[in-house]
Order: sequence, then C-alpha cells, then structure tokens
Amino acid sequence: MAEKALTVTALTKYIKLKFDSDVHLKDLLLEGEISNFKHNVRGHFYFTLKDDKASISAVMFKSHAWKVPFTPKDGMKVLVRGYISIFEAAGSYQVYVDSMQETGLGNLYQAYLELKDKLEKAGYFDARHKKTLPPFPRQVAVITSKTGAAVRDIIHIIGRRYPLTKILVYPTTVQGEQAQYEIVENIRKADENPENDVMIVGRGGGSIEDLWAFNEAMVAEAIFNAKTPIVSAVGHETDFTIADFVADVRAPTPSGAAELVVPDQKTLLRDIESSRNRLREATFRILTQQEKALNNLTARYVFRDPARIAMIYARPLEHLLEKLTLTHPRQKMVRMQARIEEKEKQLHRAYDWVIRRRRDQLQATQAHLSYANPLSIMEKGYTLVDHAGRYLKSVQDVEVGMHIRLRFKDGVAEAKILDKSKERDENV
Repeated sequence: MAEKALTVTALTKYIKLKFDSDVHLKDLLLEGEISNFKHNVRGHFYFTLKDDKASISAVMFKSHAWKVPFTPKDGMKVLVRGYISIFEAAGSYQVYVDSMQETGLGNLYQAYLELKDKLEKAGYFDARHKKTLPPFPRQVAVITSKTGAAVRDIIHIIGRRYPLTKILVYPTTVQGEQAQYEIVENIRKADENPENDVMIVGRGGGSIEDLWAFNEAMVAEAIFNAKTPIVSAVGHETDFTIADFVADVRAPTPSGAAELVVPDQKTLLRDIESSRNRLREATFRILTQQEKALNNLTARYVFRDPARIAMIYARPLEHLLEKLTLTHPRQKMVRMQARIEEKEKQLHRAYDWVIRRRRDQLQATQAHLSYANPLSIMEKGYTLVDHAGRYLKSVQDVEVGMHIRLRFKDGVAEAKILDKSKERDENV
C-alpha cells in the first residue's frame, strides 16, 4: 500500500493545532528588545522581539495597539503578554501581543545614545564645522553598496537632474562586522581624490542592527575629518544614525541626497529663459522711454518754426543742429539695438558651446565606464575567485584542500585546491 503524502496546508494546520493546544503558549510573558519596528497604516504593530541569542516575530493588532501608552521604538526593552501561534500563510510561528510595557533601553540603543552624547559634547555636530555643498559639482562620489537600490536611485536621479555631473561609485559593504572598516576606507579614498566635489554616504532602510555600521565611532570620525562635503543618506526619513548628525548635510533617503547635491537642469533652463525675457522687457522699456523723449523734443517750438528761429539765431542754431545730429537719441537706439543683438548672438553661441562640450564629456565618460566594466574584462576569460564570501587576490590566500568558488561571466563553479605554487606557469 502506497504511503499517503501530506499537503503543506495539512501539515501547517497540524502544527498550528499543536501550538494552539499547548497551555504554556496560550498566555505568556515575554521580555526582549524591539527591532525592525513598523507601524502599519491600519494601526497594527509589526516588530521583532530579541535578546542576545534569539529573536521572534511579533504582531500587535490595532484593537490592542491603541492602548499602549507610549510609542514603541527600535532598541526599546519591553515586557509583552500574548500567545504563540502559527501564521499559516508563511508557515512561521510568532507571538501575538495583547499588551506591552516599557522596561528600559536595549543594549544597542543605549550604546547609540551614549556615543551621540559623547560626540555632541566634543563638538562633532556643531554648525560651525558644516561645509557648504557646491552648487554645480563636477563629480559626485557615492559610497554605498554596488548592488542595492540606493545606488541605482542616486545614479538615475543625478543623470536626470544634471547630466553634466560625473558619478564615481565606491562599492562598499554597508552591513555586518566589516562594514565600518570599508566605509571608513572609502571615505578616505574619495576625500583624497581632488576630482570629487561632494560625497554621498549611505544605504537603504533596515533595522537598527542593519544600520549599525553608521553608528560606529570610527565612521563618525572619518566623516568629521573629511575635507570634502559629505551628505549622509542612511535608511528612511525616520531613521537617524550618528553619521546623520556628523555629516555636513543629512538627506532623508538616498534619492533625497541625489536631489540635494545637484541642481535641476529644468529649473536652470527656466531661469535662463526668465533672464532673457527680463532683458527683452528692459530693452523695450528703454526704447519706449527714448522714443517718448524724442517725441517731446520734436514737439518743442524750435522745431515748429525753425525758419524764424534760424533768422534770429542762425549761427547758434547751426551749432545746435550739429550737436543734435551727433547725439540724436535714434542713433543711440540703433547702436544699443545692435549691441543687444550681438550680445544675444554671443549668449546663444556660448550656450551651444557649453552644451556640446558637456555632451562630449558625457559620451567620453560613458565610453570609459563601458571599457572599465568588470563584466567586459570577464568576457576575455578572466574569473573571480572567492572563499567564504572573500575574494582571493594572491596564491598566499589559498590552502591545499580549500574549497573555492570560481565566478565566470555567465555563472559560477565550485573547485578544490589540489596544489599551489608561487612560481608562475609559463604556459599561461
């Protein structure tokens, strides 16, 4: 007789029944630290409750959440009462919270507050240390993960708003134990490059643990000591890290940082057109005033009966007519109109030249980026070798028997080191 298989639904319902029938899980008190807290638009609380060695998902529905007398935050220690059950759609267990009491601050949040207080007293947040962002940056250094949505948003927005600005990305690990060291090193590299006019340092959103690299003292020190203006763009608008307080400007998101560092070309073109219209209006106003003055002058008595005046003042009139010929307002208007037309031609030529030059620079940069693309190099047969998430650059980094991963242009392969030698293979 063939053994009958269970469906996933049946198995999940069976496990849920076990959870729901366990008296120890129906009403329990649980103490832990809040992480990754989210307040749903419908009023529900979603968060993770954790301690030093474990974590559990938690939900508090609106019917209970509105009774909480404080605003829960990441890093806050709380005591919750509720029950454990299975969320069938995800096949995961979680605690359904009925009530919540605040018991203190979590270790990470306490460390965050202590460092923030220390740096504030040392003057790291003072406005006198803040550098002004350049109005028209030639090149923007971006220090963030090379694969995240943040870098794509920054490149897209800068390219759309002000394509004359170059973008130099410094690929950086932004989460984990090594993140702080890479962030500091890339800030130093970007600061030493004289072509970088401004830096964007940041990443997308996450929990307090995910963003913790930007709360490290060494990152704050690197930002404070940098000579290049730095815009901090860490997480979402509600996320605040130590880096945000030390940076010269804090952006609510990476996209916001891109909008802060470059002007909008559409606004610039509108300003140019507005200036041109004001110039035309001013020119017309001057010409109108001069024409009115000329009409008033020709309406005088001396022009209505010149023959009689000539007989009385023959010689002075001749002298006056010669002077009027040289200083006639209409001649001035003709010369002024010619100068205005020449200035307009110069303005058009200069504008066309700048646009052509910037377009050529952009095309040259695109060609250079395409040539320097690592994928182009891998098309020639080169591979990347990594072991346990670390790229190997030397034969000294490998050991016999070590399992490595070879990354080709179209996939990866696992391999094992059988032998190694410092001598170069002459057949290569």
